[in-house]
Amino acid sequence: MAGEIPLILTLDNHGVPHRWISWQQACYYYAKNLVAWTLGEVAFTFYGGIQRSTGVRSSITAHSIIAIRGKAMAMRGFAQVPPLNNRELFRRDRHVCGYCGGEFGFLRLTRDHIRPASRGGRDTWMNVVTACRHCNSLKRNRTPEEAGLQLLYTPYVPNKAEYLILTNRKILSDQMDFLVQHVSSQSRVLVPVPA
Repeated sequence: MAGEIPLILTLDNHGVPHRWISWQQACYYYAKNLVAWTLGEVAFTFYGGIQRSTGVRSSITAHSIIAIRGKAMAMRGFAQVPPLNNRELFRRDRHVCGYCGGEFGFLRLTRDHIRPASRGGRDTWMNVVTACRHCNSLKRNRTPEEAGLQLLYTPYVPNKAEYLILTNRKILSDQMDFLVQHVSSQSRVLVPVPA
């Protein structure tokens, strides 16, 4: 049953999204009385051992969204640039090649540096787009203009809420409803994936 339990969304005391945690980590926060308040329509009950003297079995009920007491680490973290990796980059760009506009599976995509790394381009969210292998090989170590390619969309840095959406494939509807409130209305994360 534990394998079926989705990740729990944690917030800081102010309601700012922070990170995903396992149900075991959530139980730790509940047991240590570090859960300030909860949200969400979904709750999970976890059972522990039976107390020898009373015969009562311990249990913890964890909600799908919990706010953690303590320092407002998420406030600082919300503005931090999330780490860049291919999986989240491809999801940010909806698995669409930034040059030909084709939609491809993970194995047929690459990370393309708009300004090539060999020419001083940095490995940052603002200098990379998703590219199919064919377009990336056409572009090589040139800028899109030099290669005769046109960039179809503008790269951007996902905020913390977008990044949390990008990093979890099994988000509960109440968690998604909460995170979407913190995402820019122009975000590509909110655009439905083409069928």
